[in-house]
Amino acid sequence: MVETDFLVIGGGPAGLSAALEASRRGVKTLVVDEGIEAGGQLLKQTHKFFGHEGFYASVRGFEIAKEILNSLGDNVDILTMTTVTGVYEDVITAYDRNADKMIEIKPRFTLIATGASERFIQFENNDLPGVYGAGAVQTLMNQYGVLPGERVLMIGSGNIGLIVSYQLLQAGAEVKAIVEIANKVGGYEVHANKIKRFGVPIILRHTIKKVVGDQRVEGAIIVEVDDEFNEIPGSEKELAVDTVCIATGLTPSIEIAAMAGVELQYIPELGGYVPYRDENMRTNISNLFIAGDVSGIEEATTAMIEGSIAGLVVASECKKLDLTEEIASMKKELSEFRSGPFSEKVRSGLKKFSIDYPTYSYRDSVQRQEPPKGKLVPVIECNQAIPCNPCQTSCPTGAITVSGNINSLPEIDYNKCVGCGVCVMKCPGLAIFMIQENAENNTDVVVIPWEFALPEKGEAVIALDKDGEPVCEGEIFKVVKSSNKTHLVYLKVPTGHGRSVRNFARLQREDNRYVCRCEEITEADIEKAIEQGFTDFEELRRYLRLGMGPCGGRTCRLNALSILARKTGKKISELGHGVFRPPAMPIKFESLLKGEKSHGE
Repeated sequence: MVETDFLVIGGGPAGLSAALEASRRGVKTLVVDEGIEAGGQLLKQTHKFFGHEGFYASVRGFEIAKEILNSLGDNVDILTMTTVTGVYEDVITAYDRNADKMIEIKPRFTLIATGASERFIQFENNDLPGVYGAGAVQTLMNQYGVLPGERVLMIGSGNIGLIVSYQLLQAGAEVKAIVEIANKVGGYEVHANKIKRFGVPIILRHTIKKVVGDQRVEGAIIVEVDDEFNEIPGSEKELAVDTVCIATGLTPSIEIAAMAGVELQYIPELGGYVPYRDENMRTNISNLFIAGDVSGIEEATTAMIEGSIAGLVVASECKKLDLTEEIASMKKELSEFRSGPFSEKVRSGLKKFSIDYPTYSYRDSVQRQEPPKGKLVPVIECNQAIPCNPCQTSCPTGAITVSGNINSLPEIDYNKCVGCGVCVMKCPGLAIFMIQENAENNTDVVVIPWEFALPEKGEAVIALDKDGEPVCEGEIFKVVKSSNKTHLVYLKVPTGHGRSVRNFARLQREDNRYVCRCEEITEADIEKAIEQGFTDFEELRRYLRLGMGPCGGRTCRLNALSILARKTGKKISELGHGVFRPPAMPIKFESLLKGEKSHGE
């Protein structure tokens, strides 16, 4: 029997936030999570969070998990690879997969933060290998480094579908299209714009009809729908893909709450069946709380705030503390986050639990200034009211303001702007660019936020517009690396194109420039390996078989070292030349055996 003050079921953003707040106030806390490590969805989220810096704005999800875990004190124990299996009148049972045994837990207070599961849709051959949920694709790519396919069709344009599509592009996959059954994109406009800049089409009023293939996905057929979402015969289109990714929503994981006797109610606006809770996250059972997606499908930031509220309420009752101000502050944060247009469904769903939010005013339109010519200044292309303000808080001169509510649109005062570019690197939506019209020699300068393999200074590229269409030729003349991995790429384009260029495509070089002819290793192969972190000749040799052919590296060693020096910025003399191993020339095993026999005789 394990006894604890506070049992947290689920170590995701809501559960960890609750454990952090409660343990800080002396509450003995046990977190049970079925993952290999705690962190939940945060572990596979490589994108930067929206919101404000008090809740990790501009920090990537997996880094947030590390920060919270590092902040947990001695009052918190975490059991990973452990699944809660049942809730009984006097005990909660769990299966510890590490020890292969059942354990019994007796807590004074319990928080259920079990998150949600992916919602799938029905179509022909949806059981073929190559059909994934978006969460599974994120896990494969971002936690285990496995690319599920090379040509992907995404079904669903909510934030998850848009974010995973972008991450697929980062991983080197081709996203053929994003298909959305509604007549508008479901997620944030800034996420959609990131995808469009790479030429990925978002096809509205369509759905998937069928997957084509025998043993695996070899294609997919999509079809147009009418106003009632019925398929329109004759509108089918076939796409050549090897992967279909489903991002059609989430369903709260209510099983443990139901076992515990929590009242359930079907509220479509919150994702389906959800447990009852009040504004303190307390259910109809006095010592049992819920938080995060199990309480209603929403963003990770609101899950963290809900978890914090639950943790504070538990601490106040468990340790007899007056935490009224802290709880009120968290509720105000939650109320402001939910005051924008994207939270309208959640607000209407919570009204069914008699939870009402006050009305907040926010600026949903703004007349932005024309950027001055001849000066390098940011251009903000965030035109949708979403809860986010890192552009304001990161600006060293106070040139950017998000007045009033955090959902307000940002505005910039070019008289205060010094063109530092900090806002470009901080923006979670990659929705800020910099332009300088009439720079010099009949050129404009465009600064692009970049989260892919970095181009070379002086590299010629094709400049693209906001829809990924070619505009003109350009040249990379400066690259500024950022510690938060949103780098700045400075691009020169002909005068008059600065306002339209928002991306670039690197010229495709024929992959037949062989460095190691014995093993057929090209210059592009070596450059890609170096970009992946293989920055030593011996590492390259082991990874690519570089220099392991008949010539033993005579032809390729120096050429490979030259590429390594160029890509790393080091001199060849600073690089190791690798180990020279016998035999110095290829020898048949038969010859070795004959020599051994002769020696023995």
